[in-house]
Amino acid sequence: MKKTILFIAIIFLLGHLTQAQDNYSQQMKTAVAKLDQATAVKDYQQLAAGFESIAQQEKTSWLPWYYAAFCNAKIGWLYEQDGDRIEPFADKAENEIKKSRSLLDTGSQKKELSEVYCIISMVNRARVFINPMSYGRQYGPVASQYIQLAIKTNPDNPRANYLDGWEKYSTPKLWGGDKKKAKQLLDLAKRQLAADSHEGINPHWGQKEIDTLLKEL
Repeated sequence: MKKTILFIAIIFLLGHLTQAQDNYSQQMKTAVAKLDQATAVKDYQQLAAGFESIAQQEKTSWLPWYYAAFCNAKIGWLYEQDGDRIEPFADKAENEIKKSRSLLDTGSQKKELSEVYCIISMVNRARVFINPMSYGRQYGPVASQYIQLAIKTNPDNPRANYLDGWEKYSTPKLWGGDKKKAKQLLDLAKRQLAADSHEGINPHWGQKEIDTLLKEL
C-alpha cells in the first residue's frame, strides 16, 4: 500500500513539473516572439516586466533575467538623446543581468556567458549616454572591455561583433573610431546571424540593429 501511494505521489509530482516546464516554455516563446517585433520604449517596458515575472517563477533559468536586462538596456539606448531618463533603466538592467549571470556555469556555458557580457556592455554604454562628458571616461572603457570579453568568450557571437562594429562606427576617428572596420564587423555579424538560429527562445536579436547601422555606412 505504501509503495502504491509513493508511486502515485511520484507520478503526480512528475506531471506537475512537466506542466510547469511547459508553461514556462510557452510563456517564453510568446514573450520572445513579441520582443522580435518590439520597436518603442513602451514595448520594451512591457516586455521587461513580463520577463521579470517569468524569472520570479522560473528561478533556475538565466534567460528571463537576461531578456529583462536586455529590454531595459535597450530602453537606455533608445533614450540616447534624452540622458535624464536613462538611469532608472540602466540600474534595473544592471541588477537583472547580474542575476542572469549568477545562474550560469561560467566553466561550461561559454556561449551563454558571451550573451551576458553583451548586455553588460550595453548597460555601461547606456550610462555613458546619460552624460558623455561626465561618464564617458568611467563607463566607456568598461563597455569596450565587455565587448572584447564577449568576442573572446565566443567569437561567433553576432551580437558581440555588432556591438564592436557599433562602437567603431560611433567613436570619433581621433579616439580610435574606424568606419571601414565598423562595416567589416557589421558584415561579419550579419553573416553570423544568418547562420544562427532565429527560432526558439535563445538570444537571436540583432538583425534590425545591424541593418539600420549598415544603412549609415
